[in-house]
Amino acid sequence: MFRNALKLAWSAGGRCPADGTMISISGARPLRTSGRHRTDGVKDAGATGNGFDTSLLEVLVCPLSKKTLRYDGETNELINDELGIAYPIIDGIPNMIPQDARKVERSSNKEEPTQS
Repeated sequence: MFRNALKLAWSAGGRCPADGTMISISGARPLRTSGRHRTDGVKDAGATGNGFDTSLLEVLVCPLSKKTLRYDGETNELINDELGIAYPIIDGIPNMIPQDARKVERSSNKEEPTQS
């Protein structure tokens, strides 16, 4: 609404179309903000030493298999053990682009049966 009024005033040479008075926005006040920052109360909610917030593991899944991921703090990657791929974490932000993932050796958690 305000934008339309400015356009109308601009097209009328800076005058109000209704009564012809000059329109000025020089006395306009800036919008008030709450004084709260985007990161207030979230800074250490689950962040590791490198900035990755491990609480994201509850909602992040592999874009290829839609399976849950495992965080490896040693390599700073999110790992899909099923497919054997690892997504890098750069500046605390997971790079979930499959073309940027690297292949890793699949960990064999299942023990092979021994013959007796």
